[in-house]
Amino acid sequence: MISFIWYLIIGGVLGWLAGVILGKDIPGGIIGNIVAGVVGSWIGSMVLGNWGWRVSNFYVFPALIGAVVLIFIVSIILKSMRKAT
Repeated sequence: MISFIWYLIIGGVLGWLAGVILGKDIPGGIIGNIVAGVVGSWIGSMVLGNWGWRVSNFYVFPALIGAVVLIFIVSIILKSMRKAT
């Protein structure tokens, strides 16, 4: 149970950092941060492999890069959807 809580905390921090790096707001607030961090971590680990610092089953650098890419893509999609309406 404790590892799951750490998983959510680290995922939220990584999602928040990715939003700060891009200068974009993540839709959904803290839940959006957690989702972006966790999904970004999965994407980053699949594409870039596992390297760098490891914190609570997250490899920080691939996870952060994956979260940045995920937020960038989601922001482009949301921006195009707003223009379409």
